[in-house]
Amino acid sequence: MGALIIGVTLWAWGQPLISKSGQIRLWVGSIWSGENSQQVADWYSLSHAVQGMVVGLAGRALQRLIGFPVIFGIALIIGAGWEIVEHTDWVLHRFRAATVYQGYVGDTVLNAVCDYLFMLAGFFAAWVLPIWAGALLVAMLEIGSALTARDSLILTTVQLIHPIPAIAAWQDEINPRTHPAPEPAAESAPQASFCDSGSAC
Repeated sequence: MGALIIGVTLWAWGQPLISKSGQIRLWVGSIWSGENSQQVADWYSLSHAVQGMVVGLAGRALQRLIGFPVIFGIALIIGAGWEIVEHTDWVLHRFRAATVYQGYVGDTVLNAVCDYLFMLAGFFAAWVLPIWAGALLVAMLEIGSALTARDSLILTTVQLIHPIPAIAAWQDEINPRTHPAPEPAAESAPQASFCDSGSAC
C-alpha cells in the first residue's frame, strides 16, 4: 500500500516513472552521476535501509509498550511519508542549497518506491537480527557509505539542517565536475640516438 501511495503521488506531482535516459539500472555507484536517484539502487538506498533499521531497533525497545502492529504501522508511515515529503518544494529547495545536492530534481517513481522497499528491508533486518548485530550493521553501513560515497544518512541530515562548509568541501573533493581527473600524460617518443656504431654513449 505504501509503495502504491508513493508511486501515485509522485507521478501526479510530475516525477518521471523512470530515468529520462530510458535506462533501467540496478545500481549507480556515484552520487555525482546524473542517474543517481533515478535507478533501482544507489548509495542513498543504504541510507533508507539504515533509516528502517533505526526505526526497527527503536521499535524493539518499545515493543512491550505498544506492540508490533503499531510499530510496523509507524515504520510504514515514516517510510512512505518521507518519500512524499522529500518531494515538496521546501525540502527540494533545502536539498539544492547543499553543495552535494545541487541540481537535484527529485527521485523517479522507480527509485522512490525502491527506496521505500529498502527502508522496509532494513526494518525487518533490525527486527530479526540480534540487537547488537543490528546496531553494528547500522554503523558499518554509515561508515562505509561515508568513506566510499562521502555521504550517509547522518551526513545528509546534518547538511540539510545546518550545512557545515568543511563537510561540503570534503564531499566535493570527489566531484568530477569541480575536480576532474587529470588527463594521462602522453607517452614520450623514443629519443633518437646520435651515437656512432663504433663509439660509446
